[in-house]
Amino acid sequence: MQTILRRFHSTTPSKKVGVLMLNLGGPENSAAVHPFLLRLFSDRDLIPLPFLQGGKTNLLPKFIAKRRTPKIIEQYNKIGGGSPIKMWSEKQGQLMVERVRELCPGVDISNYIGFSYAEPLNEDALDKMEEDGIDHCVAFTQYPQYSCSTTGASFNGLYRHIVKRQKEGRPFNMTFSAIDRWATEPLLAKAFADLIRQQLAKVDPKLRNKFVLLFSAHSLPMSVVNRGDPYPQEVAATVQKVMEELGFSNPWRLVWQSKVGPSAWLGAQTDDAIKGLVKNGNKNIMLVPIAFTSDHIETLFEMDIEYVADMKKEMPEANIVRCESLNDHPVFIECISQLLAGHLTTGGKTIPQMGLRCPMCTNPTCGPMRGFFSSRSLPAGVLPNECSEMKQSSG
Repeated sequence: MQTILRRFHSTTPSKKVGVLMLNLGGPENSAAVHPFLLRLFSDRDLIPLPFLQGGKTNLLPKFIAKRRTPKIIEQYNKIGGGSPIKMWSEKQGQLMVERVRELCPGVDISNYIGFSYAEPLNEDALDKMEEDGIDHCVAFTQYPQYSCSTTGASFNGLYRHIVKRQKEGRPFNMTFSAIDRWATEPLLAKAFADLIRQQLAKVDPKLRNKFVLLFSAHSLPMSVVNRGDPYPQEVAATVQKVMEELGFSNPWRLVWQSKVGPSAWLGAQTDDAIKGLVKNGNKNIMLVPIAFTSDHIETLFEMDIEYVADMKKEMPEANIVRCESLNDHPVFIECISQLLAGHLTTGGKTIPQMGLRCPMCTNPTCGPMRGFFSSRSLPAGVLPNECSEMKQSSG
């Protein structure tokens, strides 16, 4: 099903819409690394450390953050001194709202960034939107594939802050709606396929069809997977759509990176997969960052340095490359723009999946959060009347 937005010229005033682009975030400089790590390891939604269960306050997150800070600073120094994720998020957001204004003239829309572990934090972004007089907030996850550890953690944080403000007698005047997943969007697959073709065009034509496309996504602890987290299936669905777009031109595998700690995580791990492929005679490998919407440490350091540069030194016979990240690719910008415009012009409801908790969920916030966001929709008057229609056509 292809969505085609009708263009209208409206003189009807609309309410102010703020789009909160949710992501994990990253430290912009060395001084921000320790606070970033401390927030990250303190979040039981993301990393279920054993001593964080039962609501107990303990020193384990502080110990891990302090211990890892020097190593992480060194890694960021190798990619320019800090994470570029805020820069890319700002650029993506600005291009997105400019395009939405074209798709729906008359809409009064602005973009905001909310990070879980780096500034600007989700809670601060919500407060800023309220200060700016935003009437309606669209919480738009920038993780295409839903996981309770990423999108779920972001929405849990938003929900806790909304409830906190209510208890303090300062309820938000804003209304809310959510875009919680978009793993199988056709334009997302097309953007990835375009970037893969661009990288394949740079290699020896005789080798193009021999390159193994190694789709690499951030891994999850098996304790999270075994609760019924939908992330592995949704990442696999994205890969399937990309390969369909490519006409299944190359062999491929889905692998997982960025394991932390000694517990079992979803595999095969990307570095082990590369070594295994080369050992089996598959020397031409292209890494595809399938679960990331922009460059950050997992692409610029982990992929480009640890997997590409270092492994080439370790295995000189290997021909390892990486396709570019989505960043500001025009097709990707069109993807998120049409997602947002479609959300606004079709009532702002989530799909039924948003309301379903994992079968083995133990998070007390998850149920109320899902009930809150899955019951939201676009209130009357958010859009100009002339901009509230959408034509659906198959294509």
